[in-house]
Order: sequence, then structure tokens, then C-alpha cells
Amino acid sequence: MGSRRDDQRRTGGNVSAWRPGVPGVVEVFHAHYTEYAYPMHVHDAWTLLIVDAGAVRYDLDRHEHGTPHDTVSVLPPHVPHNGSPATPDGFRKRVLYLDASRLGDELIGPAVDAPDLRDPVLRRRVGHLHAALARPGDELEAESRLTLIGDRLHEHLKPGSGAPGTRRDPALARRLRELLDERIVAGIGLEEAATLVPAHPAHLVRAFSGAYGIAPHQYLMSRRVERARRLLLAGRSPAEVAAATGFYDQAHLTRHFKRLVGVTPGRYRTSAR
Repeated sequence: MGSRRDDQRRTGGNVSAWRPGVPGVVEVFHAHYTEYAYPMHVHDAWTLLIVDAGAVRYDLDRHEHGTPHDTVSVLPPHVPHNGSPATPDGFRKRVLYLDASRLGDELIGPAVDAPDLRDPVLRRRVGHLHAALARPGDELEAESRLTLIGDRLHEHLKPGSGAPGTRRDPALARRLRELLDERIVAGIGLEEAATLVPAHPAHLVRAFSGAYGIAPHQYLMSRRVERARRLLLAGRSPAEVAAATGFYDQAHLTRHFKRLVGVTPGRYRTSAR
């Protein structure tokens, strides 16, 4: 087996891949290729592709397609496709492989007919999802974002079957808030919450956001940071506080704490009088 450097010489690029603990996501794949062209092949999962630099040309069902910057490409499972750089400097891409729990077989035909979706909102949401998937401890955020992405893909691929617009459901939102309050430290996944409430995950996210003006993952992180502030003022160290408030590690605490408070936990602790 060759080294990663050997692979980079052969393909003219580099890659990273991982499988996050988020239901529905089979794999996350990031790659930068300058010369490599991959031959016809198939996947058993849905391919959700965005290109951050350069462009890709590919054939799907004997038709040529491309991926400009504002496009999200949705390639269905079991349908052969290839890919190659469409610009001299190659391309940099981010890919999600999703199982059938997110996109069903009934969408394969529409995706074959129109795989490249020009939708800036969808493109932005997919980018935010990739960022969340790269951060351990932000699984609830990733699940929420993936659920809304699934809704929007259904609207594109099967008009009329997508989820309706935001509908206020204060009782449902309140039940989810109570559940999040009970699980501040332990946390909870969106699928589990939807089973306990019960409601469809997408409706759960929309109802909560419509009622409170904040997404469920943002609410949970706000509650954790609120608890962290009290423990820091009581003299606990940031590392102790991270473990006591449900954060993945101290870096996870620091990222969310600084975003909400404006300073790091350490600086906040030393400012206490």
C-alpha cells in the first residue's frame, strides 16, 4: 500500500474522510484534486457535492453536467457517474454521502434528470453542515441542519411533496424545550427527541425555531454556556466546567463560550471579583 504522499503524487491532490456520529450520514469526504479524473463508478448512497474552488465536469446517465460555485449537485445511488477537473487548477470539493433515510428511491429519477441545483440558500446550508460535522460535540446542530437540507432537497426534486412552511406549534415547541432542559449536560439527538415528543424531526426543528426564534441546538448551547458561566464564577477551571456542562472538551466549550460571551472561559474566570 502506498503512502499518502505517493497517493498525492498520483492524483495531484489530497483528501480527508470520516464517518460522523450523525444518523443518515454515511461518510464525509473533502478533496483537492489538480489532475485526477475518476472513471465511471457507482455509490450505494446519495452523493451531495459542493465545489469550493475550480469546477468539476461529470457524466451522469450519459449526459454531461458541471458544478459552478453556487451549485449543489445531488447524485443518486446506483447510477454510474465519473468526474474530472473543468479548470486548469483542478477543484476543491466537499461531499456528503447520505443513506436512504434522508432521500428515498422515489427521488432517483428527478435527481438523474436535474442533479445540479442552483440554490444559494441550499448551498449555504450544506456548507454550514460540513462545518458542524467537523466539530465534535455539535451533533445536534448537524442533525438539525441536515433535516432542513433534506426538506429543501425534497422541494427541489419532488415539487409539492416538500414540507410546508413554518407552522407555529407552541405545545410541541414547549415539550422539546422541556426535554432539552432535562438533558442540558447529557444532550440528546434529534432522532431520539422526535421519538420522545413525538413528531417528525423536520417539523420539530421548524416548530421550535418558529416559537422561540432560535434553533434547538442554539438553545441547548446557550443553556450550557449559562451554566458554565456560573461554575467559572465559582472558581472552577475551564476543563472542569467543560466536563460538568456537557461540552465535548475544553476547546468545544471555548468555541461556544467565546461566540456567546465575547471572551474565553479563562478570561471570564479571571475577571471575576
